[in-house]
Amino acid sequence: MTRTISIAERRARLVTRHHLGVPAESVEQVAQSLVALHATDPATVHLSTAVRLREPATAEHALYEARTLLRMLGMRRTMFVVPVALAPVVQAACAGEIARKQRKHLIQQLATAELDTDLDPWLAEVEEGAFRALAARGSAHAQQIADGEPRLRTEIVVAQGKPYESRGYITNRVLFLLAAQGRIVRGRPRGSWLSTQYSWATADSWLESGIPAVEAGEARVELARRWLYAFGPAPVEDLKWWTGWTAAQTKKALAEIGPAEVDLGGAPGIVLPEDLEPVPEPEPAAAFLPALDPTPMGWARREWYLGDHQAPLFDRTGNIGPTVWWGGRVVGGWAQRPSGEIVYSMLEGAGREAKIAIEREADRVREWLGELRVVPKFRTPLEKELSS
Repeated sequence: MTRTISIAERRARLVTRHHLGVPAESVEQVAQSLVALHATDPATVHLSTAVRLREPATAEHALYEARTLLRMLGMRRTMFVVPVALAPVVQAACAGEIARKQRKHLIQQLATAELDTDLDPWLAEVEEGAFRALAARGSAHAQQIADGEPRLRTEIVVAQGKPYESRGYITNRVLFLLAAQGRIVRGRPRGSWLSTQYSWATADSWLESGIPAVEAGEARVELARRWLYAFGPAPVEDLKWWTGWTAAQTKKALAEIGPAEVDLGGAPGIVLPEDLEPVPEPEPAAAFLPALDPTPMGWARREWYLGDHQAPLFDRTGNIGPTVWWGGRVVGGWAQRPSGEIVYSMLEGAGREAKIAIEREADRVREWLGELRVVPKFRTPLEKELSS
């Protein structure tokens, strides 16, 4: 018989495996449990870990000193922070193909530079020149790398002929390619952990073993397995969306795993074959998750934990704002005001116990942030309303 997994059990798994009940002991444990930390907004990485730790802390030590975590391009051409051991898997399963597509796109854009040469080998020379310039410096920012490879200041026209046409150097595009190829990595940002101006280093100099090559098919199987443990059970379409793979790539990876089919309240889902045992229901707990947190961004179909709160909590392009959780579901949203006050709005009733726990969690977030002021990169209706 097909095993039925209720919404209550899915929420129980979420609470337990995403550390929304029992706190994690380390930043690395948080990243491992969530597969990858969403990093499009630099603040998200540090807030996502801090709210899940017994003693809140940023991920700076793990990223830049211990170097047990790595910031890299990954699923859906999105920036993530991943455990270093998982970096080769994400590189082979997602980033490598992105690099190939973006390099082809850059060659098309280079046609606007009117270079009297064959563009493919010319770009290859510039890539190597940029890599050598970075290797010679050890660590450098984009402008410093361009000093060593002047062709990075070649100007191209972007969106030629359209109302939003613009001109710009190829510097960041070439560095993007080298990073997507796994040859260079982002280091410590200039300024605080809220900054987006990262230094660069070669992968071999930043990591003891660099980013070893892994066969792409094997990598997709491993990534799918990890996602299924952290986010399953779920529909196949959620895995396809989260990874950014094609239907064929998703199907092939799952064929190697052989997941068990389950009934998600009338909708088909899959789960790891060894993960069918019921999960004990944990004690309900409150959590204040930041904008773009990997938990609410882990599924394409969100009604089982989001309810009907999509409109106030998401922007127009599908980015979620700060959310208040209770018992594995979203019950409200929150924001930080310029004064530092943490304010929240309940979108559904949760009871007296929840109210007390949520107020306590708001105080914990406020105390940890202290003098820091964090404004989400992507503003959502409720966050803007609360923060004003």
